[in-house]
Amino acid sequence: MPVVKHSDYQPPLWLPNGHFQTIYPSLFRKVDGISYQRMRLSTPDHDFLDLDWSKVNPHETHSQRPLLILSHGLEGDSTRQYITGMVRLFNQHQFDCLAWNFRSCSGEINKQVRFYHSGATDDLDLVIKYAAQKYKEIYLMGFSLGGNLTLKYLGENGENLRPEIKKAVTFSVPLHLSGSSSKMESWQDWVYTRRFNKTLTKKIQEKAVYFPENINTTNLSKIRTLRDFDNYYTSQLHGFKDAEDYYQKNSSLYFIEKIQIPTLIINAQNDPFLSKECFPFDKVNRLEKVFFQAPEKGGHCGFMQKGYEETLWSEYQALGFLSKN
Repeated sequence: MPVVKHSDYQPPLWLPNGHFQTIYPSLFRKVDGISYQRMRLSTPDHDFLDLDWSKVNPHETHSQRPLLILSHGLEGDSTRQYITGMVRLFNQHQFDCLAWNFRSCSGEINKQVRFYHSGATDDLDLVIKYAAQKYKEIYLMGFSLGGNLTLKYLGENGENLRPEIKKAVTFSVPLHLSGSSSKMESWQDWVYTRRFNKTLTKKIQEKAVYFPENINTTNLSKIRTLRDFDNYYTSQLHGFKDAEDYYQKNSSLYFIEKIQIPTLIINAQNDPFLSKECFPFDKVNRLEKVFFQAPEKGGHCGFMQKGYEETLWSEYQALGFLSKN
């Protein structure tokens, strides 16, 4: 399918590079008018997932409208502007929306030793199975870690994907987790790494209170990079040998060949989180169902557009792709 390396996307002049295009919307963009209805979904292992619904008609229990399921990024949640901006636009175009929060991301630490990671598709599958009881037309959307999760899920299921799922779109996806982790070790990215490690460390400390026999907090003093965190905690809490084993088994790059529904991946070439392996142009060119857009600019989950600050370029791209017959 076509790979588009150039597009009509143009950032405002006052956002001159990938870092500005990443940080400004994350910190300063405000999305008004979203009012979620939260429900708690129990998991088979006696844990919970918090699901935030934004319906066109909140009083409907079953709807003939399509449903958009949104998966956020690392240490994100359903309130991040890249999620709420999509919810607002798709509600306006008669889509119900379900923004689910990964384990420990909804404001309350989860009940099991495990929490979430880039390849934990069992939780996404549970959310989809629940939604499919009420909706016959479902679309998936994922950002960053949630984009990797979405693509891995689609590839894992391949031809056995639930028929309710029609299309998917993902943004700023670290398709090659090891490469992206290494990219985040550069001095230019220290501000992002520091922010992620701060909140991840806090969650480990909270979990250790409940699971002291499973979690060794002395290793927290050794954490300098995301790879360090994945070596000492993500991999160990979820059954992987080490960070590299976790990266290799969960990178969506190794699953996209099996995707069987129309799927769009949008990665900006100046994304400070993504390595060169996250732009597999030759591979995607051989795929039938996967489309890849790589605008020169946009940052990480940024894409503020010159003259259209209220609605992002990425939001228009998603609406166009998912609405098209």
